[in-house]
Amino acid sequence: MKIITALILLAPLATTAQTNTTTDTSLFYDSHFHLTNYVQEGISVQQFLQVMKGKVGRSTLFGIPLQQEWSYGNTGDFAPTYYLASDAPLYYYSFTDAYIAMSYRSLPKEDQQKFDPMITGFNPADMYAADHIKRVLKLFPGVFSGIGEFTIHKEFVSSKVAGEVASLTNPALDRILDFAAEAGLVVLMHSDINMPYPKPGQEPYLLKQIHSLFQRHPNTTIIWAHCGLGRVVQPVQDQLKMLDVVLSDPALKHVHIDISWDEVAKYIVSTPETIKATAAVINKYPDRFLMGSDEVAPATQEKYLKVYYMYEPLLKQLTPEAKQKLLKGNYSRLFDNARQEVRKWEAAHVNN
Repeated sequence: MKIITALILLAPLATTAQTNTTTDTSLFYDSHFHLTNYVQEGISVQQFLQVMKGKVGRSTLFGIPLQQEWSYGNTGDFAPTYYLASDAPLYYYSFTDAYIAMSYRSLPKEDQQKFDPMITGFNPADMYAADHIKRVLKLFPGVFSGIGEFTIHKEFVSSKVAGEVASLTNPALDRILDFAAEAGLVVLMHSDINMPYPKPGQEPYLLKQIHSLFQRHPNTTIIWAHCGLGRVVQPVQDQLKMLDVVLSDPALKHVHIDISWDEVAKYIVSTPETIKATAAVINKYPDRFLMGSDEVAPATQEKYLKVYYMYEPLLKQLTPEAKQKLLKGNYSRLFDNARQEVRKWEAAHVNN
């Protein structure tokens, strides 16, 4: 029995090898990637390796925690594969975590090092969500590095989710982030910075709520997805100044921002002025930004790299330090640390 326990303890620690970003010739590491879509279909992890080949050195790995219901009364014989294609509700699909874990485990050890799987199959409005995350870590030791992408406020999505609507003020979310800090998990969270189509001059109350959430969890490593933007939740007036308030606060050094999604890239590279202003913020805070694609099961490398190439005008205006950290350094720092800390937590709780 002692020998078996020792093997269990050692197995997770074998996945903590770090990537040398100075010798890695890939373009970037992807902090935001979905292997499956809103009906839990996509490409295999082996196919994704071929899509990444020669261009992306490491990537997060997660599905989508929400399943779009196919309601015959709503769409008839048409099978919706996206949340905007139907008025039927979305519901949480916890099996996604087992699917991601088994996909990861199907890879040889060398290829596993390229991925940081994330737990997503939980309802952030459920006080039991943190217990689900613990259960997944214990059932699949040596696999996961973080949680997310999970959604609190998202245009058109939040109101479609069956059951209680998630909130930045819900104690269930605090319980999730507390456990993430305890276990060393990176948190990738989507929450819009504003509501869709706000009236002119209307206060972005969601910004106040997310700032308060960040303050309540100083020991949790958080990545705020998409700079808080969405398809129709466009940059609010003086948004970069608002981000500067968060980034300049010494108490919020645990908060990071990814610039994933082609919708976000569209705003950032829309004019020479927006490119220059965004580059100035990233250059000022080079330790706080990560590159992500937010691609969903891309069939080709060309489609997968679309967002990266959209950002070429921005990358040209970054300092060498800021560019290296945005593309690879910050990912490596956050997820290498998470791998080590989560493996320690798993080893300490192997007999629980």
